[in-house]
Amino acid sequence: QVQLVESGGGLVQPGGSLRLSCAASGFTARLYTMSWYRQAPGKERELLAQILTDGDSTYPTDSVKGRFTISRDKAKNTVYLQMNNLRPEDTAVYYCQGSGIWGQGTQVTVSS
Repeated sequence: QVQLVESGGGLVQPGGSLRLSCAASGFTARLYTMSWYRQAPGKERELLAQILTDGDSTYPTDSVKGRFTISRDKAKNTVYLQMNNLRPEDTAVYYCQGSGIWGQGTQVTVSS
C-alpha cells in the first residue's frame, strides 16, 4: 500500500523544537521530490520545504528559513522536518507529500 504517515507533532513552548517524521511505504521516497507543507486554520496550505532526488533542499517560505531543516534517511525510507525556535505562528497541521500522495497530517501547536 502506497502511503505516507507523519508523526512527531505535539504541543511545544515558543522557542522550542520538534522533529516531524514522514514514513513512506509502497514506494522509494529518495526517487521522488518529497515536501513538507502546513495549513493553519483559515489559511491556505503553504509549501515549507522540499528535498530533491539529488539531496538538495529548498525552502520557499521565508519565515522558516534558518529555522526548519528537511532531511531524509534512505535506509528508513523516511523524511524529516527539524523545526527549531518555534513560534506561535508556526501552529498548524503539517503534511508530508511525495509521489503524488499526501499523509494524514500531524498537529503542531506552539503555545506557552
